[in-house]
Amino acid sequence: MEAVALVILLVVVVGGLLTLASSLRVVQQFEHGIVFRFGQVQRGGQLRPGAVRTPGLTVIIPIAERMQKVNQQTITLGVPAQEGITQDNVSVRVDAVVYFRVVDPVKAIVNVQNYGYAVSQVAQTSLRSVIGQADMQELLGEREKINLRLRGIIDEITQDPWGLLIERVEIKDVSLPEGMKRSMARQAEAERERRARIITADGEFQASKRLAAAAEIMSQDPAALQLRLLQTVVEVSAEKNSTLVMPLPVEILRFFDRAVGGAGSGTSGAEESGGDKLGLGERLAKAEEELAKAAEKPSTLESTDEVPPVIGLDEPKHKSQHGIGSSEQAPEVPGPSADQPRGISGGEGEDRQG
Repeated sequence: MEAVALVILLVVVVGGLLTLASSLRVVQQFEHGIVFRFGQVQRGGQLRPGAVRTPGLTVIIPIAERMQKVNQQTITLGVPAQEGITQDNVSVRVDAVVYFRVVDPVKAIVNVQNYGYAVSQVAQTSLRSVIGQADMQELLGEREKINLRLRGIIDEITQDPWGLLIERVEIKDVSLPEGMKRSMARQAEAERERRARIITADGEFQASKRLAAAAEIMSQDPAALQLRLLQTVVEVSAEKNSTLVMPLPVEILRFFDRAVGGAGSGTSGAEESGGDKLGLGERLAKAEEELAKAAEKPSTLESTDEVPPVIGLDEPKHKSQHGIGSSEQAPEVPGPSADQPRGISGGEGEDRQG
């Protein structure tokens, strides 16, 4: 009799331990537990008390209740690449990634069968829709705008019905056809070439002003031209060339011209030469003043952005569409006045006027 009572007691203890073990549940910190009592989580249109269990140790009725855990961590979901045609008829292939988490575990379990698969399908269809509504320039240069639009579309579908929060949507890559890539490369190359040519032309313009001013000063004295010629010869001979070409001085030609012209014209030329010598200092001072004024003025092309727009490539950035920079004119090159002769002193009047 005692043996039978001992067996019964042992069976009761083992059964109680098994029942207790089956009724204990541990909910992790990043989880929430949804308890279904006889298959119900709501009663009378409202959530049943104790239906959602917080993290920690909890107890359920072994046969009457069943608990399902819901992960509330942020889930990263990759959206497969989708092919589409943009608004400007360009075929592209775009893939993205979606970050979301569960904010209402009851809706995520009750209202949708597999919320991860559902979010994936919604993201794919939304991505195709956004591709068709945007043009290629937006997809390449305005990623943030496209990401916000995608997030708004997906979040509107999933938040209230499914209890999911779309935290972020990012477009990973936009694949273009090879022909389009080559066209874009040619466009960028042509744009850079255009800017380089404009900058080079502006440099040539400024250099021509300096050369014209230098020529004006050097033309007042034949010794300056002769010294410049000798300096050029020195620079050429410094390269250790075996052959050196000496140009014929202009004075020799003018000597023969004076010999043919006669003595009368020589007298008038000497008078004009004396007048030119008298005004040489004033003309040099005037040329230096003009050079100083030209150096103080800024360049007509301050930066590579200050260039005229190209129709079809970029938008105009200047108030003026007819030239480089503002409407100010470039400074004039200093030159001789109308009443002063131009040429090298020491010759005849006709030679200096030529």
